[in-house]
Amino acid sequence: MLAVNSIAEVIRERTSIKKGFTDKEISRKQILSLLEDAVWAPTHGVREPWRFIFISKERREAFIEEVLTCVEPAKHESTRAKLGEVPAFLIAVVDDDPRQKIREEDFAATSCLLQNFQLLAWEQEIGVCWKTPAYIHDPRFRSALGLEPGEKIAGIMQVGYFDKEIVAKRSRNRTNPAEKLTDF
Repeated sequence: MLAVNSIAEVIRERTSIKKGFTDKEISRKQILSLLEDAVWAPTHGVREPWRFIFISKERREAFIEEVLTCVEPAKHESTRAKLGEVPAFLIAVVDDDPRQKIREEDFAATSCLLQNFQLLAWEQEIGVCWKTPAYIHDPRFRSALGLEPGEKIAGIMQVGYFDKEIVAKRSRNRTNPAEKLTDF
């Protein structure tokens, strides 16, 4: 476990893991365990407007092939290399209500859930990177995943154990909120 003593520390220490994944497998059971806590995110009217698609290491190549149908051929090699390093994927699907208020509330709730997921994963030394590549809107990709009309992808979470030495070398900064806070 990472040496974390508070929620504030988990929030400050978590970082997106884009590379440096190890070969250690992420199981459906682990993903489900994280989701069981992550779903306690605020959800307007308790609508729970989400569902999930898990791509295991065994299904990774089939998933990559579907992605490549939506990517220009010149980017196939780099796309295959990037995705081929990721141990597992979790796709978050959200209801895309035609009413703007409901659509925004549902997307916000799903975003809260995904942040919970990332923080819970970090606590267990599992890295996550939330991706929203252009192909999530491609009808071929949506069809391959079984998305229905009225649904959209909130994000593709890349999930896996990672080399902690790579992360330790990163420097992370944030702008002081006092610089962005105004009074009415």
